[in-house]
This record gives sequence, C-alpha cells and structure tokens, in this order.
Amino acid sequence: MKIVEIREQTIPISSSIRNAYIDFSKMTLSLVAVITDVMRDGKPVVGYGFNSNGRYGQGKLMRERFIPRVLEAEPDSLIDESGNNLDPHKIWAAMFTNEKPGGHGERSVAIGTIDMAVWDAVAKIEGKPLFQLLADRYGNGTPDREVFVYAAGGYYYPGQDFSKLKDEMRTYIDRGYTVVKKKIGGGSLDEDLRRIDAVLSVLQDGQKLAVDANGRFDLDTAIQYAKALSQYDLFWYEEAGDPLDFELQATLRNYYDKPMATGENLFSMQDARNLIRYGGMRADRDYLQFDCALSYGLVEYLRTLDMLHQHGWSRSRCIPHGGHQMSLNIAAGLGLGGNESYPDLFQPFGGFPDGVKVHNGHVTLPDLPGIGFEGKSDLYVHMQALSS
Repeated sequence: MKIVEIREQTIPISSSIRNAYIDFSKMTLSLVAVITDVMRDGKPVVGYGFNSNGRYGQGKLMRERFIPRVLEAEPDSLIDESGNNLDPHKIWAAMFTNEKPGGHGERSVAIGTIDMAVWDAVAKIEGKPLFQLLADRYGNGTPDREVFVYAAGGYYYPGQDFSKLKDEMRTYIDRGYTVVKKKIGGGSLDEDLRRIDAVLSVLQDGQKLAVDANGRFDLDTAIQYAKALSQYDLFWYEEAGDPLDFELQATLRNYYDKPMATGENLFSMQDARNLIRYGGMRADRDYLQFDCALSYGLVEYLRTLDMLHQHGWSRSRCIPHGGHQMSLNIAAGLGLGGNESYPDLFQPFGGFPDGVKVHNGHVTLPDLPGIGFEGKSDLYVHMQALSS
C-alpha cells in the first residue's frame, strides 16, 4: 500500500466581490489529488483536497517541498499500525520534515490542502464517510449527521444597493438558513449601520445576522463599532482587528458583551493557544473559527481541539471558516458547533453534495465515502479531470 502520485492544479476562483480588506479579483486555490495503489471497484482510490478561499493556491510550495517528501518517504513508514491503511499523522510528519517551528503562513495552507486529500483517501480505503471514521477514532462512535450551517455573504461589490443586499439575504432565508452574515468595515460606520438595518428588516423571529470586519479595524475603530453594534442582537461580531492582535481582542470584550468570533486566520495550534491564553475569548459565548484547510489540516486541528479541552472550551464553540465539506465532516464526527457556508460564492468548491438541502439552519450529511466530494457533481468533474 502506498501513495503513487500527488497532483496539484491551481484554479482561479476570481470574483468582483470584496470585503473590508481584500478583493477577490485574482483569487486562486489549489486542487490536489492523492492517488494510491489501493483498488476499489477496479479503480485506484484517490483522495481529494483544496484550500479555502481567501488564501491563494500554494502549488509551488507543494511541488518543491511537501509532495516530494511524501513520495520520497519509505512507503511502509506511512502506513498505520493495522497495516491496512495510510496514517495521516505519519504523512503529516513526513511533510513537515526539516521545517522550523513558527511562521505559520503559506506552508500551513499547502500542508493543510494535501492533508485534506489524505484523509479523504483514508476514509475511502476504510469504506466509511469521513465523519463516521472520525467519530470512531476520536469521538464516541456516534456522529451527529445534522450540522448547523450559516450563510456567508453580504460582500461589497459594484452596483450593490440596499435593495440588492436585502434580496440576497432573502434568498438565503428562503433556502432554509436561519443565520446570515454580511461584511462590515468596507465603508463608513454610518453606511454599515444602514446596511445592517436593511438586512434585519428581512429577518423574522428566530433568524439572526452575524457581521464580519475581516480584521480591518484598529482598536479605536473596533470599539466605536462595538458600541454601535451593541444596540442589535447579533449572532456575532467577527474578527474586528488583526488576527494576531490579541490585546485588541482582549480589550474589546470590555466594550462588547455579546458574542464575538475570530480565529480563521490563525494557522497553528500554537497561535490558537495564544488566542485562548491572551485574547480574552469567553468560553460561554464566543466562537472560534479555525479552518483546518488553512492551518496544516485535520492532524493539526486535532491538536487544537485537545488544547481547547485543556483550557475548558467545548468543541461546540468551534464553527470553522471556509464553507467546505471537510469541516462539515469534522463537525459531524467530532461534535463541532457547525460550519460556514457560501451558498452562491466560490463555486463549485463551496456548498453541499447534490440533493442536500438546508432545513431550519441545518444540513444532514449523506452516507458517502470519504469527504463526499463525489456527491457534488459540479465539483467532482474538476477532481476527476485532475486524477484521470
């Protein structure tokens, strides 16, 4: 049993949208196929992965460092103790060979993308959905296939007005979402408050709005927004300041007593631990958005979950960024609080397998092997083209 080839393709996911910090006019991602010599139904088992939006494709790093290390490793050194499957932890260690600690920027995305494909292959070799494999190995054996999801949107784009913003949010509500998210910080505070009012005007009882500043604010601006946002019953106030400015986040809690969220731009267990130690996050109300696809993959995410447990945090406070099926499987298998969703953006990489609908803010994961990419036809056509 061995990995015979790892392929990467850099794909554009460009869009005219922008948040408070970046636009997506030249955004790319890496699509990866891990091809094994294990045969199922007369075909080799192939695991697939891709990185989340907001960080560019990392093909050069993969091709120069991480893919060669896996392929050059002794195949038996990458097999689990049973001898019947690949070991994601050993493969991760092979990728990280000769890497210094610290500096968790772009390489964490490269490793995390390959790691996703490895887990997809491992679950397929075992003949299980990834959520069931995770529940068996790291949970109580019983996954919760109903996962909370919220609709991320409300970006800034040319020609957008309040009417178009409200129409966008109505489409999410009509599709079964109960929580929607919009961007703030891309204009003035007054403009953002009017945009919030516009969205709230289309929400009904039991439906909520989250807002996301994408790390745009300095402390004074973050506080100014906090005071203004306190008049609303928001689902959360997300990533007010720079993701590594833990003092800003800790100070902000003194001005905003409602839920806050951050963590999507922290790419290691160590950075996540620093947020918990020094960022003033409150385990009874705040949310953590660490995204395995950007932060060294599920192997590292498991370390992060262990760290959170040691600090008294429930897994249910984790709602990952990214809107991909990998985190959906982790949420179902390991008991996270839910997952982000992009109903209309970054397609075909966002969304759910064909036929999966949102009902009362939740989706039910189908019984598909691995991560379930084969059940999403518009995405699988790209994956199949890469591996064929």
